[in-house]
Amino acid sequence: PTSTPKPENFTCKPTTQSKDKMAEEIELTPQLCPSWAVSLGYLGVSAAAVLSNYGSAWGTWKAGVSLVHTGIRHPSSVMKNVIPIVMAGVIGIYGLIVAVIIAESITKPAQNRENAYSIYTGFAHLSAGLCCGLSGLVAGGCIGIVGDHGVRSVGYRASAITLFPSGAEKDGYSSIPEADQGAGEDISGSDDQNKLFVGMLIMLIFSEALALYGLIVALIVSQHSYICE
Repeated sequence: PTSTPKPENFTCKPTTQSKDKMAEEIELTPQLCPSWAVSLGYLGVSAAAVLSNYGSAWGTWKAGVSLVHTGIRHPSSVMKNVIPIVMAGVIGIYGLIVAVIIAESITKPAQNRENAYSIYTGFAHLSAGLCCGLSGLVAGGCIGIVGDHGVRSVGYRASAITLFPSGAEKDGYSSIPEADQGAGEDISGSDDQNKLFVGMLIMLIFSEALALYGLIVALIVSQHSYICE
């Protein structure tokens, strides 16, 4: 009778392909999560806060100076024309929100000094900070320049000052009557003031929207992350 062969002791040995795959994963871990990846995230925090505050300060400075000068001749219009300053100040809040969100998303290295914060997450946070910061910078400048000229125009109209030459060259512009003409009429041009103010307000709203677009994109991009495990 033929004897059955004895079963051999089989051991699970890693193949050459699995060894290469494991070695590749070990080598890719420090490349995807280097120690300097955290600096990208903190650059995003700085960009969001500093650039947005720069735009906010720029807009407040431009609109605030014109508001003070206009208040000398027409104090009653100060509270109405303070809108550009308020809208410029809101831009700094956008940068603060994004900076706090990014800062809370940056993970600390582990106890064994392994970094779980990846390059992908770092560049996503940097992009989010730049989106919000640069959008706030240009929006603040736009609000400041529009508010500067708008507040001055409303003040000039309220103070019965004409910036256009008299005669045939001023055709097409509404004229302000002289003080000796129409004693019972309103020489401040309140109707024209309202038209100027509404036009300025529309331009300020669309200028503020630029910073809002950057805030929305920054909030979406800041949620993209990859953690090295």
